[in-house]
Amino acid sequence: MKEHRSDVLIVGAGAAGMMCALTAARRGRSVTLLDHAAKLAEKIRISGGGRCNFTNLNAGPENYISQNPHFCRSALARFTPQHFIAMLAKHGIAYHEKTLGQLFCDDGSEAIIAMLKVECDAAGVRWVMPCSVEKIERSDAFQVTTPRGTYRVASLVIATGGLSIPKIGATPFGYKVAEQFGVPMTKLNPGLVPLTFHPEEWAPYADLSGASQEAVVSFGKHSFRENLLFTHRGLSGPAILQISSYWEPGKPLSIDLLPDLDLRDIFTQHRSSKMLLDNFLAQYLPKRLAEIVATQWTQNRPLNQCSEKELRTLADSLKNWQVTPTGTLGYSKAEVTCGGVDTHALSSKTMECLDVPGLYFIGEVTDVTGQLGGYNFQWAWASGYAAGQAV
Repeated sequence: MKEHRSDVLIVGAGAAGMMCALTAARRGRSVTLLDHAAKLAEKIRISGGGRCNFTNLNAGPENYISQNPHFCRSALARFTPQHFIAMLAKHGIAYHEKTLGQLFCDDGSEAIIAMLKVECDAAGVRWVMPCSVEKIERSDAFQVTTPRGTYRVASLVIATGGLSIPKIGATPFGYKVAEQFGVPMTKLNPGLVPLTFHPEEWAPYADLSGASQEAVVSFGKHSFRENLLFTHRGLSGPAILQISSYWEPGKPLSIDLLPDLDLRDIFTQHRSSKMLLDNFLAQYLPKRLAEIVATQWTQNRPLNQCSEKELRTLADSLKNWQVTPTGTLGYSKAEVTCGGVDTHALSSKTMECLDVPGLYFIGEVTDVTGQLGGYNFQWAWASGYAAGQAV
């Protein structure tokens, strides 16, 4: 079987892998970029509804979840959103800011993929795809056996992502490599994922599918104010996706359905109103939700026939709706995987394994998970750049 030699082999040609490849190749390293998929960077392609939310202007360590929360600081400081924006400017790619610092491509995600490919090609990166990895061995160098021959390299970079969205090719490959070389892992969970509820308990709300409401959703010390979306199986929308990465099974979430309103005060002001409760609440909530709240949570009567205690209880319930999900929609609907290669085992400066010289893990395969809004791409760019500077 043919033997290929290069300085660096990167497995995984997604966001982190391509950034690592072009960074290393620009330094004069001979770089091979290998991927099992036939189509390049499918996760970039589908992200942000095809517009690619490629970074967030506010990206900082506080936007990431990890059992080693300070690990991401070094890489994020050395490759910032401004560095990526400068790449876009060089290629004349237009972008726009949506809410909360989220940056999206004007021309869609294909522009980002094309830019990264052009940069890799210009730096001399060698592409090998589609191509699977059959075996990895290590002596004085890494030997990676594939159907296209054996690759003998000094540095092996794993950039194969997590388990989320298996239909576009996600596999546990990176975790298996970690296991092979004795690199510890943290617990894996679907992140940025819709939450589900017991069908009988959710039955009153199932008909609300499609209704949305701005809300504050809290779990422990974490809370997010964004839209909440009712589905036939549970809750979704940005606020829920955000909190899902922090939520612990069996525990309740707290939801403030009317974050700007003092509902107790509003009820007091309208105590003499003859308006039915559902019609009154429909001024502040989606009509169908107002009807369910008025009929399921209390008795739907005119305001002036409700006792003060009833209205106080209802106001408190709307400000602190306690719901306990039964689970999530799993990796098929999750945008990211929480957990991964334990970063205590990696150098925060280079992404290299402390106990396995020459082996690097970058991007989503590591135990660094960003919040919703471009943070996961920023981690991909930053960790890819850090490893690319070191390999």
